[in-house]
Amino acid sequence: MKPNKRGARRIEFARPFTANIMAFDGSWQRACTVKDVSDTGARLIVDASDHGLPLKEFFLVLSATGLAYGRCEVAWVNGTEAGVTFLKQANGNRKLNRATAQQ
Repeated sequence: MKPNKRGARRIEFARPFTANIMAFDGSWQRACTVKDVSDTGARLIVDASDHGLPLKEFFLVLSATGLAYGRCEVAWVNGTEAGVTFLKQANGNRKLNRATAQQ
């Protein structure tokens, strides 16, 4: 088991689930797999062919309707796995995550 470097409690899924990553301007969107998540970030599996995409900052879209999403930046990459940090909204300390996306 990998050590938890996030400092936040991590939830690892027995079966990772499919989500999407999408550019802020909507110019590209790709499927990814979410392996685990915490309040501060997530660990994703992305296709090796996506390494040419500008993945510094993007949306992690968790639902087909787009209502559950998080604004992310890449923290680390190791092969096809990437760690992302959830970015905070400009108007306060609330994070863009499933709870705030549905409000």
